[in-house]
Amino acid sequence: MTTNLKTLATAQYVRIDDSLAGTRRSGRPPRLTDAELLTLAVMQAVLGFASETRWLRFARTHLRAEFPYLPGQSGYNKRLRNANTLISRFIRTLARDTDLWHDDVWIVDSTPVECARSRPTVKRSALAGWAGYGYCPSHSRFFWGLRLHLLCTPGGLPIAWALASPKADEREVLADTLTGDQDLLTTHPGQTIVGDKGYVSKLLDTFMTDHGLTLLRPSYRNLKPRPGEHLLKPIRQLTESVNDTLKGQLDLQRHGARTPAGVLARIGQRILALTAAIWHNRANATPLTRSLIAYDH
Repeated sequence: MTTNLKTLATAQYVRIDDSLAGTRRSGRPPRLTDAELLTLAVMQAVLGFASETRWLRFARTHLRAEFPYLPGQSGYNKRLRNANTLISRFIRTLARDTDLWHDDVWIVDSTPVECARSRPTVKRSALAGWAGYGYCPSHSRFFWGLRLHLLCTPGGLPIAWALASPKADEREVLADTLTGDQDLLTTHPGQTIVGDKGYVSKLLDTFMTDHGLTLLRPSYRNLKPRPGEHLLKPIRQLTESVNDTLKGQLDLQRHGARTPAGVLARIGQRILALTAAIWHNRANATPLTRSLIAYDH
């Protein structure tokens, strides 16, 4: 394990522990603190351990000095599933600590999150009713699962995210994501959001205008190009790059979750890992803001 990863883990642990100082918990304090849990979760995602059993076996061998107590697989899984609110909270906390949080441009896009392949698995999955069949144009195939809708800065910093059925309208999901977090709109008035053709809608344009936002997206081929439309393609490619980091380096598609709480936790775990890496890179003036190479081995 690299010294850089240990430095990231230590810095993240201290930041989360300081933020939780004075927070009261009901009942007996857990042997593994919340700060330790989130630090373990980030290290697992960065090192590419999709299996929690293998990860805990690795941690007991190599991280015993840093984590004197490690729960069993079922205990770790239960704590992680119950930490969804905590994970979302510290994605926002670390994001706010970076200068990228104040960027006046956001990029929005969605990407498939496959949850099953065989028909028997689909039939007995606890995700039925939320997950569904969708089509992935980039791979020219259908999939069964969810779509991750991600709002981020051009530097790749996650601002907000949502998991929705593949059949859900991207425009409605974006509007719900923005209105579901009033603090986000209050602290970022006049924000510019860049999307693709999936966000073409007069209703969405009206929504954006009513909330003081500007939506930049390309027009359909049979319509007159919008001003500055030729400049959008390089910007939107940044979102594809962020999705590639989540899938290629943080194993987004290998989340292995089978329940709604599990999917939220595993996806949140990976977004937290990406946010923590960007937070640490910016604090240390690392040239490549979204690079995980220094931490993933």
